[in-house]
Amino acid sequence: MSKNIVDIIDEYRRLGIDQQLDYAKFYLYSIITHSTAIEGSTVSEVENRLLFDEGIGAQKPLVEQLMNLDLKAAYEQGLIYARQHTDYSVEMLCGLSALVMKNTGSEYSAMAGNFSAAKGELRLLNVSAGVGGRSYLSYQKVPSRTEAFCLWLNEERKHTDPKDIEKVYDLSFEAHYRLVEIHPWADGNGRMSRLVMNMIQYEFGAVPSIVKKESRKQYITSLERSEEENLSDKFKAFMLDHHCKNLTKQISEYRRSIEKDDPINDPINAKPSLLDLIKLHPEYNYNEFADEIGVSEATIKRRLGQLRKEGKIVRIGANKNGHWEVIPQQ
Repeated sequence: MSKNIVDIIDEYRRLGIDQQLDYAKFYLYSIITHSTAIEGSTVSEVENRLLFDEGIGAQKPLVEQLMNLDLKAAYEQGLIYARQHTDYSVEMLCGLSALVMKNTGSEYSAMAGNFSAAKGELRLLNVSAGVGGRSYLSYQKVPSRTEAFCLWLNEERKHTDPKDIEKVYDLSFEAHYRLVEIHPWADGNGRMSRLVMNMIQYEFGAVPSIVKKESRKQYITSLERSEEENLSDKFKAFMLDHHCKNLTKQISEYRRSIEKDDPINDPINAKPSLLDLIKLHPEYNYNEFADEIGVSEATIKRRLGQLRKEGKIVRIGANKNGHWEVIPQQ
């Protein structure tokens, strides 16, 4: 494993990037957008935000929008399992697969019987994919191998220390690789493998990894090479390097944003400070604060996040009808 991942995560958290307002929600939306993009979706992250939060559809094929809505539902359930430290089982995985494929899964009629991808049922036919039509595990072996996968993962989770960040990522990438190797379902295996990977990372408090759509080719190539050698090393090396690069980029972008002149902290600026404005107008929303001070909403969100982390303000009530309160400092 890379010697840099621990330092990168420490810096990421020291800067409080994961403590910003709406971070968890929007980071999850990014994960979903890129995961479906790898499968062919053209719905952008901004379009998904409107779709998820406002119910406003984009001028994109309906099947792509449903793919994103379904994956969102699967992640919401998967993260509940992660927070509850639920053991993995074939039934649990098939339930998540049913959510992933709810509105886009097909019905299949095979020699071994009929089954439905929309219901998350294990495949009853043999499948092949990738360059040269690589054949995956025979369908007859899928139930027992999936059960063995769950037993392996549950045992590994018992012996994984959340403080050992390298082990957490290694386990999550290994689980992704092993589930793809089994290919339990007729469709949705990639989304399911990335979901399980992220569930493990969430469970152990690691910053979840995003497989960026721009790296789709490298991602698939690393999987294929590992599958050819029957070793997960190349895939895990790619995943770790990719994650480190993504986090490093976020850190750089965040540093640039806070190094810019910020009127909120400018003592020469005659406009009121954000804390003063909160005292005067606790009911203001992001846009109203931004207009009053003369900065962007993004800057307001970032600064409010910093003030919350520093214990100087607290949010009372819901986003739409709540208000801010300044916490008295001793």
